[in-house]
Amino acid sequence: MDDVAERAGVSQMTVSRALRTPELVAVATRARIEAAMAELDYVPDLLAGSLAARRSGLIAAVVSTFENAIFSQTIAGLTRCVEAAGFSILLGSSDYSATDEERLLRAILGRRPDGVVLTGTLHTPRARRLLSMAGVPVVETWELPAEPVDMAVGFDNPAAGRAMTMALHGYGYRRIGFIGPGDEKDQRGLQRREGYRTALAALGMAPREVAVAAVVAGMESGPALLDELLARFPDTDAVFCSLDAIAAGVLLAAQRRGIATPQELAVAGFGDFAIAQPSGLDLTTVRIAGRDIGTRAGELVLARIRNETVPVRIVDIGFEVVRRSSA
Repeated sequence: MDDVAERAGVSQMTVSRALRTPELVAVATRARIEAAMAELDYVPDLLAGSLAARRSGLIAAVVSTFENAIFSQTIAGLTRCVEAAGFSILLGSSDYSATDEERLLRAILGRRPDGVVLTGTLHTPRARRLLSMAGVPVVETWELPAEPVDMAVGFDNPAAGRAMTMALHGYGYRRIGFIGPGDEKDQRGLQRREGYRTALAALGMAPREVAVAAVVAGMESGPALLDELLARFPDTDAVFCSLDAIAAGVLLAAQRRGIATPQELAVAGFGDFAIAQPSGLDLTTVRIAGRDIGTRAGELVLARIRNETVPVRIVDIGFEVVRRSSA
């Protein structure tokens, strides 16, 4: 550290401060210190520093899955936000399992992160106690829990499901199907299905549902799901899928079967990921600002770390139904 300080033209205390609380060091000074560290191949002992400063410099993020891109923008927004303040991300996946999440949280909390961000609100009672007793800010995302562990950033999944169903009805479709989760672990998908059912009940229509066998489904599931939907409900004229990846697979399968979209079958998804956008398949979808979820979660964590007042514990980022050529 003495060598770094000499190379950067600063005191050893300034080097220490740049490592422990970089937000308190001028940008130009921090840049000189980082350049000196790079030139000297200096790797700081972060464990010793965290013991002295009572701060690890880590923000832990536990997502439900790595198997599709649904949470990638959220993690990108979170990472950009906290790294600008000198923190790093410790990332893990629960694979939609509350027990696996509990096991992962035990390992993560043992490393004393300065904050925890989670995708979802389904936790074991013990995991919830662990989070409550950790003494660090916790943000649950992608949902709006009535009783968050600490704070939450998300949107109303049932309302989004209802909005898309009502939009399809407004476009003129009258035999609307739904392809969504068949596993109770996918709470957000189930909430979207709840919104679909609520909309159909209000319209006086019967649901036409097909369940996805796996907790995580992608484009490859499209052909089988389309076949099952049309076998059970052959006169279906629109289908709302709980994720864009599923909708993409259904749309491509329909086109391969010579089913005109949207003339014979409209297809809608959820998320507005890259594959759904005009440069991709031009899917009608529900747009979710995933990056904004991550950014707002990071801002809440940083505010609490800095002992700033957080005026709102639950942040609703909303959603938007986007109509494109598939419906």
